[in-house]
Amino acid sequence: MSIEIYRFDNNAREIIYATSTYKIPVASDVPEHFNVTLFDGQNVRSTPFRSKAVGEPPLMLALSAYFAIRDAVSASANHKAPVFMDAPATPERILMACEALKKA
Repeated sequence: MSIEIYRFDNNAREIIYATSTYKIPVASDVPEHFNVTLFDGQNVRSTPFRSKAVGEPPLMLALSAYFAIRDAVSASANHKAPVFMDAPATPERILMACEALKKA
């Protein structure tokens, strides 16, 4: 099981500050015993539809990685044809998408 790691420089500034240098925890990082209690109060701040915004950031990171790979595949053919690639973007699927672009 992996854990979240924080690194600091000699001036106590965080070194890991971007997704390129940060290992994002995944489902297998959850401990065997993980007790959760739901918030029982009200959302006191004014937010759209009283949302809490906890699910969007990880979803957007995953989507941006997939579309960046898909754009790179498209660039391999000078963006002349649409790219059809199933998710997740495994090495095999990326290769199949590149090969399909060669034939198009």
